[in-house]
Amino acid sequence: MIFYFSGTGNTRFVAEQIAAGIGEELVFIPDAIRDNRYEFSIALNESIGFCFPTHGWQPPRIVSEFIRKLKIDQTTPSPSYSGGETNTHVWAVTTCGDNMGEAMTILNKELAANDKLKCGGKPMVASAVFSVIMPESYVCLPFMYTDTEEKERAKIAEARKQLPHIIECIRERQTGIEELEKGSTPRLYSYVIGAYFNARMVNDKKFTVDADACIKCGKCQKVCPVDNITGTPPEWNHNGRCTSCLACYHYCPTHAINFGKITRKRGQYYFKK
Repeated sequence: MIFYFSGTGNTRFVAEQIAAGIGEELVFIPDAIRDNRYEFSIALNESIGFCFPTHGWQPPRIVSEFIRKLKIDQTTPSPSYSGGETNTHVWAVTTCGDNMGEAMTILNKELAANDKLKCGGKPMVASAVFSVIMPESYVCLPFMYTDTEEKERAKIAEARKQLPHIIECIRERQTGIEELEKGSTPRLYSYVIGAYFNARMVNDKKFTVDADACIKCGKCQKVCPVDNITGTPPEWNHNGRCTSCLACYHYCPTHAINFGKITRKRGQYYFKK
């Protein structure tokens, strides 16, 4: 079973490729939250995976909140289970535009802190972790821009080359793997800059829409993974659910949506199949 979150499609692409490669079920975290579904049953020895984008060098808040409520029962024997000790394989993949800091360390702390998640009676942690570099999508800070089309193509091409290796590692249930682009100062990124970012800047307060440019297509409402937009022209609900994934901004066909003034001259990007 693979639990994943994605806003602009980078992580969805990665999760779908892995799911197809290992034959596991995909669970979109916002759908599970929408259905108030936090309890799952898996077969003995089935693998458990988590796929998420790095937000401010940390897992997205929606992922952490979901994990805190998650309960997994391992009761049904899988076709390959021959009895004896269970050996659930837990893995995780994060996508990022450049580096991901200590996002995986934070994820494993969230997993281990949930008493309802156990592997062989021990706290659950991901024993095989990977990062996949994908095109930039966060553009709300002075130094953050989308990649050029050439760089986008290069990153996606490299990710396509990397994924078969990741799939093989997961299929073979390898452990002790840490293939991560942490950056030069990961603790600073995640625990100082990232902590400030996720505490202060993950909100919908600065989103605006240019009514003259808006064509009332409703795409922003459709692509918002947390149902935070209503009506056309769009109105943000300001209910604390926004993840700052910027799907509404990037998918807008007329660039009518902006986050304050900083994105007015910034590019747009979403993963195109």
